[in-house]
Amino acid sequence: MRITDIASRTDIEALKREIAVPQSGEFRPEWFRAEGYRRLSEKGENGLTMPVKRAEAIYTLFTLPEPFIYENDLIAGSIRPLFKVLTDEQKAEAAELTSHYPERWFGTHSDHFAPDYKTVLELGIPGLQNKIARYKEIHRSDAKAADILESMSIALRGLSDRLKAYAEKAASMLSKLADRSGIEAQRLRFIRENCYTLTVSAPKTFAQGLQLVWMIHSCFMYEGRYAMALGRIDQYLYPLFKKDIDAGELTEEAATALVANTFAKICEARLRGGDDVVNICIGGVDPDGKNAVNPLSFCVLKAVGTVNLPGPNLSARIAPDTPDKFLDECLKVIGTGLGYPALMNDSVNIPALLRYGYDEKDVRNYCMVGCIENFLPGQQPPWVDGRFDPIVYLEKLLLDRDSLRSSSEELGLKNGQDATDDPDAITSMDEFMKLYEIMLVRGVKEYVDNANRIMHVPDPEDKTSPFLSCFAELCIERGQDINNGGSKYPSVHGAALMGVGTVSDSLAAIEKLVFTDRTYKLSEIIRAMRDNFEGHDALREAVLSAPKYGNNDDTVDKYAVWYTKRLSDEFFKYRTYDGGGFYTAMAANISNIYAGSTLGATPDGRLAGKPLSDAASPTYGCDRRGVTSTFLSVSKPDYTNCACGTVVNQKFDPSAFRDGKREKLLRLIRVYFNRGGQEVQINSTSRRTLIDAMEHPDEYPSLVVRVSGFSAIYVTLAKEVQLDILSRTQHDDL
Repeated sequence: MRITDIASRTDIEALKREIAVPQSGEFRPEWFRAEGYRRLSEKGENGLTMPVKRAEAIYTLFTLPEPFIYENDLIAGSIRPLFKVLTDEQKAEAAELTSHYPERWFGTHSDHFAPDYKTVLELGIPGLQNKIARYKEIHRSDAKAADILESMSIALRGLSDRLKAYAEKAASMLSKLADRSGIEAQRLRFIRENCYTLTVSAPKTFAQGLQLVWMIHSCFMYEGRYAMALGRIDQYLYPLFKKDIDAGELTEEAATALVANTFAKICEARLRGGDDVVNICIGGVDPDGKNAVNPLSFCVLKAVGTVNLPGPNLSARIAPDTPDKFLDECLKVIGTGLGYPALMNDSVNIPALLRYGYDEKDVRNYCMVGCIENFLPGQQPPWVDGRFDPIVYLEKLLLDRDSLRSSSEELGLKNGQDATDDPDAITSMDEFMKLYEIMLVRGVKEYVDNANRIMHVPDPEDKTSPFLSCFAELCIERGQDINNGGSKYPSVHGAALMGVGTVSDSLAAIEKLVFTDRTYKLSEIIRAMRDNFEGHDALREAVLSAPKYGNNDDTVDKYAVWYTKRLSDEFFKYRTYDGGGFYTAMAANISNIYAGSTLGATPDGRLAGKPLSDAASPTYGCDRRGVTSTFLSVSKPDYTNCACGTVVNQKFDPSAFRDGKREKLLRLIRVYFNRGGQEVQINSTSRRTLIDAMEHPDEYPSLVVRVSGFSAIYVTLAKEVQLDILSRTQHDDL
C-alpha cells in the first residue's frame, strides 16, 4: 500500500470533527498509575526500590488503557483512554495510593522538555533497550545505577507494549470491517504495520518515525506532563523523509498530510480543559552553522496552516542565510490569522546561550519549550521559570519610606544625622537610579533564593523519572536519572522580566519632569501615585506626554537598554541548586495583566490595576510613530543577555500579508533582526473583527489569535485578555 494514496484520501477536517467530540468521564491518569501501585502491593513486592516501583506504575499507565484509534487516523495515539467515570470511593483510593509516591511538578523540573528524538529514531526501541542492557553490565558493581537503568528498561517496555497494543487494536478493527479493500481498511493496515514494526526495529520510513515520536509524546501526556516540545522536527525526521522521497515512496503532499494528521491531535488536550502548548521548531542552522531549512520545513509550515488550530506552537528560527522563500512562507501562514510561527533570531539566541558555557554544536541545535523558552533538546532537565517584576521595587522605593531610607544608607546619602528618606532630597537622576538599582539587587537575590528553595528536592532518588530519562543524552551512559546528574548539562531557571515599557516610560517621566524640566517634585509624583492620579490631572497629562518607549527616542529607550543589561547581569551572577544558570527573558505570557492588577498607579501615568506593558513590547498605544520606529526601539537592548528569549507582540492589518506588501514586511523583519531584535510574533486579525467577535462570539468559533507565547481561540479567552490583545497598536501602514 502506498502512503501517497492513503494520505490523499484522508480528510483532516473529518479528523478535527472527531477530535472535537466531547469525552465522557474525567481525565484520570493518576487512577491508572495507582492501579500499577496496587498491583505491586498485591504481588507483595515491597522489596523493590522506589525507581523500579515508579517504572512498574508507568508500565501499567501505558499498557492498561485500551487503545483508541480515530476513523481518520494515520498516526495513532490518543488520550481518550485515560478518561474514566469514577466513584468518590475510587477517587479517594487512587489518591491514597499515589500519595505515597508524590510526583515532581513544573517547579521541580517535571515538564516543559524537548526530548532527544534524534537518538531514539536512529536506534529504535530495541536499540535503546540494547544500550540499557550494555550499560547495566558496565555499571554492574553500582547498585543504584543498575537500578535506575532497570527502571528505564521497564518504562521503555511499556512504550513498546503500548505500540503492540495499538497494532492489535488496528488488526481487531480491521477484522470487523465488511470492506477490506477500502480506504478505512488501508489506514488500519498502515497503522498496524507501523506500530508493530516499531516494536521490533528502528523506524524504517518517515511515517514510522513520526509514529514513534507521537507515541512517545502521547506517553508523556499519559504521565500528566505539560508543554512537552516536539523540538526540531524538520531536522531529526529529515533523514527518513529524504530516504522515502528519493525512493519514490513519499511525496511532500503525503508528508504534509501525515504531519497535519499528527498535529491535529495536539488539540485533544481541550478534552481535559485548555490547550497544550506543544512547541515545534523549524529552520535555523545545523551543527556546523549552515542553513538547515529543508523541504520538510515547508511541509511542517503547510501542515499547521492546514490544521488551522491553536495547540501546535510553531517557532521558526531565522538566520542570516535563511532563504527569503522560507520567511515568506512563514509570513503567509501568519497572515491566515493563526499568529504563528513566532520568528526567532539565531544571531541573538545562539550568542545568548553560549554565555553559559555550552558546546557550540549543542547550542546551534537549540529549540524552544513552552512559549518561547530556549532549550537544548535532550541535554537539560525540564525547564523551570518564574516572573520577576521590577515595577514592584520601583513602587517600594517611591512609596515605602523604609525602603528609601535603607537604600540611601547603602549609598551613604545623609540628610543631617539621619539617612535620607525625603524623596525631594534626591538631587539627580543618577542618584535616583542608584537607589533603584539597590532595590533591584535585593529583589534578584530574594528571587533566586526562593527559586532554588522551590527547585531543590530533598529526596531526588525517590522522585525519579524513568521514562523521561530514556530520552535525555547521557542518562543511560551514566546510569542516572535526568534530575539527579544524568543529563549532559545541569538545570536552568528562567526569570521572566516584566514590564520593560512600564519601567522605561516611568523612569523617563521622572527624569524629564523632576530632574530635567524641574516642573514637578518627586514627592508630587509620589502623591499622585497614592491618589491614583485623582485630582492630579495636569500632572498626569504631563507624564503621559513624556517620552515613551517604542518611538525611537533615546531619552526613553536608554532605560530599556539599561533594564535588559542590568538585570540580566545580576541574574547571571547566580546559579541554580545544581550549578546551572539563571536565564533572563523578556516574556510575560499574560502575567502582565495579573501583575498590573496587584499594583497601584505608576509614574508613567498608568492607573492602579491596569495591565503592565507586555513582555518586550512597548506599552500598547504609546508606540505612535509607526512600526519602523517601534522596531528601532525594541532592537536597541542587547538581547544576547537574555538566554531564555523574548516576546515582541505586533499587530498588522491583514492587508500587510498580501502580495506586494508582504515583501516590505519581510524586509522590515530582516532589518529588525540584523539590528539585534530577538523575536517577533504577529497578529493579523483586524481590530474590527476582534470587536465583532467579542460582541458576537457564536459567529467566530474558530478565530485564532496570538495571545503572547501561544495562540488561542479568541472567543474562549477571558475578557481582560481579549481587551489586552485588542489594545495592541495596529500597524496599518508599512
